[in-house]
Amino acid sequence: MAQIRADEISRVLRQEIENYDQAVNVEETGSVISVGDGIARIYGLEKVMAGELVEFPGAGVSGLALNLEEDQVGVVLLGEFQGIKEGDEVRRTGRIMSIPVGKAMIGRVVNALGQPIDGKGPIALSASLLALSIVSP
Repeated sequence: MAQIRADEISRVLRQEIENYDQAVNVEETGSVISVGDGIARIYGLEKVMAGELVEFPGAGVSGLALNLEEDQVGVVLLGEFQGIKEGDEVRRTGRIMSIPVGKAMIGRVVNALGQPIDGKGPIALSASLLALSIVSP
């Protein structure tokens, strides 16, 4: 029968505790306070930038952070917002709103996020395409 050695168990536990590193990143997510007329009020997102894209994973919708207040953020919704409700999760993307530009975009019809809406299929993105950033003043 194996013998239980307290000193070995405590050594292993100390080692595991010292090497334990789980960072909870609370400033990267927020929750919807209210939504109406294409605008959502978000609590959280402490480090969001003006003009940054945020996403609503539950509804599959993106938004543009514009009104940065001390305790909430005003987000313009870019898509069908009927599926967004109070309490839904919102995530920062870390990207300023931008769309690709270049020869592949000539003659294409895209929405505000640069996604094709003309029924001609996806846009072939290449290294020669540049990003046109929309930056708020």
